[in-house]
Amino acid sequence: MHQKSSPADLSASIFPPLIAGIFAIAVFIVDTVTPLDIAVAVLYVLVVLLAANYFQLRGVLLVSMGCLTLTVLSFLLVHGFATDNALARCIMSVAAIGATTVLAVRNQSASTALRERARLLDFTHDTIFVRDMNNVVTYWNRGAEELYGWSREEAVGSIAHHLLKTVFPMPLNEITDELLRTGRWEGELIHAKRDGTRVVVTSRWSVDHDERGRVVAIMETNNDITERNEVQAALHRAQTELAHVNRVTTLGELTASIAHEVNQPLTGIVTNGSACLRLLDREPPDLVEVRSAVDSIISDGMRASEVVRRVRALSRKADVQMAELNINDLICDVVRLLQREVLDHLASLRLDLASSPPHVLGDRVQLQQVIINLVVNGMEAMAAVTDRPRELVIRSSQRDADQVLVEIQDGGSGIEPENEDRLFNAFFTTKSHGMGMGLSVCRSIIQAHGGRIWASPNAGGAGATFRFTLPVPPTPAGTGQREAKTPDVAVVESRSLSMR
Repeated sequence: MHQKSSPADLSASIFPPLIAGIFAIAVFIVDTVTPLDIAVAVLYVLVVLLAANYFQLRGVLLVSMGCLTLTVLSFLLVHGFATDNALARCIMSVAAIGATTVLAVRNQSASTALRERARLLDFTHDTIFVRDMNNVVTYWNRGAEELYGWSREEAVGSIAHHLLKTVFPMPLNEITDELLRTGRWEGELIHAKRDGTRVVVTSRWSVDHDERGRVVAIMETNNDITERNEVQAALHRAQTELAHVNRVTTLGELTASIAHEVNQPLTGIVTNGSACLRLLDREPPDLVEVRSAVDSIISDGMRASEVVRRVRALSRKADVQMAELNINDLICDVVRLLQREVLDHLASLRLDLASSPPHVLGDRVQLQQVIINLVVNGMEAMAAVTDRPRELVIRSSQRDADQVLVEIQDGGSGIEPENEDRLFNAFFTTKSHGMGMGLSVCRSIIQAHGGRIWASPNAGGAGATFRFTLPVPPTPAGTGQREAKTPDVAVVESRSLSMR
């Protein structure tokens, strides 16, 4: 349904052309009746200019032809076919009207093109506005109206950064210097809407130059990423919670191993304490043996404290602590923690560690969690194996100059081809009692450390090998390769002579 035009709109649309018509008639009368020796018809250019503001191309040309006709008609009525000064004035008037028409048509075409571009900018959902070098808004598209709440009339003429209360990621003068140097800038900003709410936008700035190459305007294009950032933050929190749940689940599975590890040093402390008492009862007391027993008590106490510290670090929601780590030390720590688990699974564990691996940058607890998950998975995969040794191998090596490779190879049932691409998907598991989160969390941790994790079946189909890489932090110039000494750790073997 068409909206009816108000009387004010009708008068606003009819009044200017009416004035132009009256002015053209007045010029014709003055040019025809009065004996002035001037080019009165030149005043028709005002009629053409008025027409250019209210008519399209065809209308402007018709008005221009009308003015030319009135000019020639007035000359013929007054002077006939005389060739005196009046003819020169007539020719000058015709030339002025023609030149004005050409310029008006060209200006109208340029204005139409600009309006069309502005109309196209209104179609986009992005917020686009233009500001001069004093940060005063000169253009404000419909997307900016919808996002920020200010209409075009309200925004144009205001200072953009004051209107939007912009929060910059760095000092504004540094952003401006980069913009003038490169012609563009991109980053995240925080803006305030009309209702006071805050939005985070990814902002792209580009400059416009005049014909002399001077910067005259800045166009700013913004996309609202507030919701996206909130989703990413929620996803990160969910991943953190899942990682914590997986750590606690891993602890539940390793309770027997942890108890065994703690009981061993405690038993040693009790035994050595009793020995101290017996040695002190001798006449004279054997102080050398007493000192040796006390040293053993201290060593066992420190070992028990280290076990408890590891358990607490695994169970609490500790923040990521990035530090340079020796990957061999990390593997040996896990082996100590899992000794009882290996024995319970009637398996053997063999280490094939690089003699001098470079350090990696990572969180010790999280990387321990990855190795624990992969080793426990390997042992569980070999639980049903009875026709071959249940051997699990952990290898470390330097893959490239900037990467360390860790491999956990088991002799289990292997990987089904249809499951190979889904192993690291969340909630996918081949265990009847599994949560399907262990490998997914492992992938998240390794990716967060800048590495990669994958799995492949062993040659011959007996078992599988899980591999992950970690980047080597750059070594400062002149320091050379760091030395890494592989600790002396015994290989864990089954104490059972037969496997059931």
